[in-house]
Amino acid sequence: MAMSGLLPFLFPPPPSMFVSAMSVISFVSLGNAGISEVRRKHMQYSKFWNLNSQVSVDKQIKLSSKTGMLVAYTPAFLAGAASFWIFPQEGLRFSLISFALTLHFFKRIFEVLFVHKFSGSMILDSAIPITLSYFLSTAAMIYAQHLTQGLPEPPIDLKYPGIILFLIGISGNFYHHYLLSKLRGKGEKEYKIPKGGLFDLVICPHYLFEIIGFVGISFISQTLYAFSFTLGTIFYLTGRSAATRKWYLSKFEAFPKDVKALIPFLF
Repeated sequence: MAMSGLLPFLFPPPPSMFVSAMSVISFVSLGNAGISEVRRKHMQYSKFWNLNSQVSVDKQIKLSSKTGMLVAYTPAFLAGAASFWIFPQEGLRFSLISFALTLHFFKRIFEVLFVHKFSGSMILDSAIPITLSYFLSTAAMIYAQHLTQGLPEPPIDLKYPGIILFLIGISGNFYHHYLLSKLRGKGEKEYKIPKGGLFDLVICPHYLFEIIGFVGISFISQTLYAFSFTLGTIFYLTGRSAATRKWYLSKFEAFPKDVKALIPFLF
């Protein structure tokens, strides 16, 4: 019943076991990661890099946060960039998806190099699944879009609202990452309570805008895989934001209790 309600918004599912399997795997794995964050089983990067580790940190292979993030984002960026050469002249919607994904990861690499100020490390055991997730999801989304060639367009065209949402999402995400980077002076590594923008309402506005950006991408794509991945991303970032709010509450007595995790005034 729910699936039939989505049919006006989706391309017909292509006869591809890979795309079908990836749709389920992406949703389940991201959703499970979100539940794990709530249960304090964190992906070990950023402020959670050495929290509640099952293995002594000294016995694990560590990367600097900067190196770990570059390792995580670069393969996905290259997959997006290569899609223009691998699948040339596949129409406006395909070009928009490839451009959006490539721009998304280019922005992330740019932020790693020129915006973010890092204070911790990344465990290799976290870097590997993050890298694979970004790369495989990008490749799967592009391939799923390629398989829509020759199929009838969805009755309801969402690609232009999707472009608007994507631009709002990527801009808002960058702005709040910039605000986070300005919290620390030169040489400082300690965490502070973020201020400005939507930080006065939620502790993770950068996650909120990332969700908006991926909703935009799924609207541009209108494939089952894109919607499955976006829904899984929402679950993961919801769990991560809830864990982040709990972390700030535990670290800062002055953390304002009315600041929510992800959605202003609600959650």
